[in-house]
Amino acid sequence: MQNVDRLRGSICPMVTPFNERDEVDEAKLRELIDWQLENGTHGISVTGTTGEPTSLTLEERERVMAVAVEHVAGRAPVILGTGSNNHKETLYLTKRAEELGADAALVIVPYYNKPSQEGLFQHFRRVAESVDIPIIVYNIPGRTAVNMEPETLARLREACPNVVGVKESNKNFEQVSHVLKLCGRDFLVYSGIETLCYPILAVGGAGFISATSNVLPREMSELYELVRDGRWQEAIDLHYRLLPLNDALFWETNPGPLKTVLGMMGKIHPALRLPLVPPNEEMQAKLREILRMYQLVE
Repeated sequence: MQNVDRLRGSICPMVTPFNERDEVDEAKLRELIDWQLENGTHGISVTGTTGEPTSLTLEERERVMAVAVEHVAGRAPVILGTGSNNHKETLYLTKRAEELGADAALVIVPYYNKPSQEGLFQHFRRVAESVDIPIIVYNIPGRTAVNMEPETLARLREACPNVVGVKESNKNFEQVSHVLKLCGRDFLVYSGIETLCYPILAVGGAGFISATSNVLPREMSELYELVRDGRWQEAIDLHYRLLPLNDALFWETNPGPLKTVLGMMGKIHPALRLPLVPPNEEMQAKLREILRMYQLVE
């Protein structure tokens, strides 16, 4: 297994752009990847929650994964979201990620099923044992209705050396310290909650997989680098400067506000797939005001 230290930093969970015909816009995806890398993003992730994977067909999902690996072309690590609530589908997608040349797979805790901790352990163990690439668990209780407990993560790490980290989209910030204590300080813990990106670095986190990096890639990369270089006060200042946007992007379900602001910035056609719909006109006006604060629109 490769050196996982290169997986640290600001990993952008990319949106999946659609065109006016409701097709995946591959050309726009490539443009977004280039823009991210030109602005210092440390890694690219596709087909995670921000990429609307449950709204993609299996064929579309595989294609987005393939385009990302091909277009990044080794310029940065690529982490592919391969999880679902279907065990066999998760196995299939994770194996495809390895075949495509991904640097790691991001595997969500199965949603809707509400498995027990033993069920989670068995699911992730079998996925991890099916490949040699690093596995990052994606723990997002607000979407999955179950929390992967630190003890389960520690058990999994002991059983599977290629389980190297966790994306914690968990408002219970206490969990992060318990995960690092039980799994080891070298375990890669990423923030998946935007307002916790700086705090997670302060307790030893490896970085963050933050929707905000779709909008401000350079600033999010800088946040990680400031902490890495021990420039704590500057990092704190940047944390508070980012706070209004971090909040605004989650006024409604992600990626609704995010795609709306990217549309206002001229980066994408801001299409969502049902059952998600764009924010109403009142909220769009508020989002535009937030963008003006950051001088992203006129």
